[in-house]
Amino acid sequence: METTAPPKILVVDDDPGLRDLLQRYLEEQGYSVTAVPDGTGMDAALEQASFDLLILDVMLPGEDGLSLLRRIVNKTRLPVIMVSARGEDIDRIVGLEVGADDYIAKPFNPREMLARVRAVLRRHGAVHEDQASAEEDDVGRFGPFELHTRAQCLLRGEEEVPLTTGEFTLLRVLVEHPRRVLDRNTLLDLIKGYEHQPFDRSIDVRVARLRRKIEDDPSQPRYIRTVWGRGYLFAPDGAEANA
Repeated sequence: METTAPPKILVVDDDPGLRDLLQRYLEEQGYSVTAVPDGTGMDAALEQASFDLLILDVMLPGEDGLSLLRRIVNKTRLPVIMVSARGEDIDRIVGLEVGADDYIAKPFNPREMLARVRAVLRRHGAVHEDQASAEEDDVGRFGPFELHTRAQCLLRGEEEVPLTTGEFTLLRVLVEHPRRVLDRNTLLDLIKGYEHQPFDRSIDVRVARLRRKIEDDPSQPRYIRTVWGRGYLFAPDGAEANA
């Protein structure tokens, strides 16, 4: 029987202790991991091999992680999980705006990172067939769109709408809770609850990005509406909702 090659992960972090910990832990979970300390090492690794996921620290010697992220998203569709010190909320916001798939703050439990890794790889199709076959393919429809949960994609007719993992997960939560006002904290919890800080604005960033991709006029959204002082409401087909 032909075996499936394990997903390949590139870790870029200048902390040798954390870098080695992540490499050992993820390899124990069945992944193939390459770990480097900076952007120079990242560029060399990407020239030598292809990867399924990049784990990228924000604070790096030389070229910082956000600059590297901009280069990555402009050249490739390689999914990226950003890592940064706790409390640096501006890095989270900028990272999500640039196009990172997910964000995790230091210090973190390796099992939390593993959950993020699995979610991002599943979103981008880098999972084993036995894992994928265990999931039902629910389809959420609104307007001209179809949201496929197993395939982890959004279609408009025959064309796929490119979404990051964070955007897809938020849209899935909204589609699963139509015509209900959900505040930021509720949305963060429903997104599978990564630890968040008071006044976390990452939801606002993802909503803005989603609107640019699914709304005809993002300034006058039909599907993802703002209910001032309360949160966001998803209205399929742009129908009036009972808030």
